[in-house]
Amino acid sequence: MSGRRTSTTGGGLILGDIGDVRRAAEALGEGAAVAHGFGNFYALTARADREVVERVNRMKGRPAGQVGSVTTVREHVGSVFDWTRLPSELPRRQVEDLVEELFVLGPFGFRGPASARIPPHLSAVQDGVTTVQLIGPGYRCPSNAFLAEALDRTGAGFLSITSVNRSRHRTGAEHEPAHWRAEGVSTDFGHEPDVRILAHDDEAAARRRHPHHGAMSTTVLSFHRTAGFGRSGLPALTLERHGSLSVDHTRAVAANHGFALTVPPQAERRLPARTYAD
Repeated sequence: MSGRRTSTTGGGLILGDIGDVRRAAEALGEGAAVAHGFGNFYALTARADREVVERVNRMKGRPAGQVGSVTTVREHVGSVFDWTRLPSELPRRQVEDLVEELFVLGPFGFRGPASARIPPHLSAVQDGVTTVQLIGPGYRCPSNAFLAEALDRTGAGFLSITSVNRSRHRTGAEHEPAHWRAEGVSTDFGHEPDVRILAHDDEAAARRRHPHHGAMSTTVLSFHRTAGFGRSGLPALTLERHGSLSVDHTRAVAANHGFALTVPPQAERRLPARTYAD
């Protein structure tokens, strides 16, 4: 499927088709989850209501109460975080510019202080700070049109999001790599009555659009606290998860904005990419 239009086997819809995007957003507004192209892979997006998040968790094999992540479009990114709770060593403008550059580059994730509008089932206390994890597809991804349509229909500034995969254990501690092919998504989730599939128009083109990113879940950078100072003397941010963007590339972008990067042992190993039989 590397060079041709994505198959819509199983009743899937096409990302980039205005009518299909509208139908997917309508289904999401009515409570369905939508597995859709997201940067260079696939994500599962739904309303941010607790009951919807819990239903998606159970479907994936996670505990129902596992805290979810959020996604949104460019104009709402700033409202997800409580910027007044940034550590004093992290100037807001520099952090905002870092977020902007990484999202311009492609799919990425950030953990920061949660704004008051983020509900408890989408926030987690870390290091004494109530935080939210924002996962975005990057600003060049056509899925932004779908996200904007879905936000309009839900009347919210954010949606819940998770990777398109199954957890191997009920604890949710281990999970399969995220899908980056629509047929894999269809095989695993196409039979679910509350899931719609909104596929990349051309998956090879989606990957070419993000040449610096692996086809896997996003790298996540946290800025709710500092991790001391790097050898350069710059305040250090923490790499929470080593995913699609490499450590070296993330470190270089962070340095552009006056930050060092700390990589704890649990983030040294990169997430695995899914392999397919063919």
